[in-house]
Amino acid sequence: MASQERSMPFIKNLASSDRKTRTSALSSLHTFLSARQISSSLSAVDVLKLWKGLFYALWMCDRPLPQQALCAELADLVFILPSRAAVVTWLRGFWATLAREWTGIDVLRLEKFLLLVRRVVGAGFKWMRKEAGTGAGTAGNNRTTGDEGDGKGRGGNWDAERVDDILGLLEEWPFALADEAQIAGQQGSAEGDGQIPQTIPAGLRLHVLDIWVDEAEKVGLLEEGDEEASRIIQRIIGQVDALEQATTRPAVRVRSKESLSDERLPGNRKPLAEAGIGKDMDDGPGDSGSWDGFED
Repeated sequence: MASQERSMPFIKNLASSDRKTRTSALSSLHTFLSARQISSSLSAVDVLKLWKGLFYALWMCDRPLPQQALCAELADLVFILPSRAAVVTWLRGFWATLAREWTGIDVLRLEKFLLLVRRVVGAGFKWMRKEAGTGAGTAGNNRTTGDEGDGKGRGGNWDAERVDDILGLLEEWPFALADEAQIAGQQGSAEGDGQIPQTIPAGLRLHVLDIWVDEAEKVGLLEEGDEEASRIIQRIIGQVDALEQATTRPAVRVRSKESLSDERLPGNRKPLAEAGIGKDMDDGPGDSGSWDGFED
């Protein structure tokens, strides 16, 4: 692990107050993560250290447009990682870092971290698509590697193993039934790679409950006629429903119920007539929609 730390000298520069220094460190991180031999051997502790640096890179980033660009860049790092296992370790480090740091984010900085969570959830859903690809290169490329399992789910739009990975992380973190999760290691801990309880803040749960349907819709998970997508959505609905039943936090229970009642979800969609589509849009008199001319 010490040799791995020596190969990541850019971590401290990620939190630099100088924009050019941060940009250079991010470029080094891209190169580092795209190297299969290096990023595949990252431990959970290494990933936590990288995400702590990235957390403060966003913390130090000012002005809306640069913040939006950085959030998208950080979310899309999943597409340059060389394997499924590396992506899962990377995203688990993201959730652990946000859970650890969430209550320390001040109100003036909260909005950009809300956006980061949205972008990472969206990137995870996008990564579940077969054409999203995993491997060194530009974010969102179409290349795949030989490290994609046995091809389970072949023939459709969604990679079944990646779906299990992403939904497993949701169930482990924002939709966890307990208020604490077990993470492997933590920076600065005396236990090293031991299992350390990590509290999941209610605010982080509430935000994911607010945005998951939006992000699912963007990647086509709510498209009618896609049976694979429908099964995925039903699994997520099951997770949220279980959270609603298990949580002891009233706000989480209320927000879970609101999430499940979203009209875009299967079973909640209103018939066209009920939704007002196809109704008579004419302003003329009468119920038939016809116009009989002016009265004498």
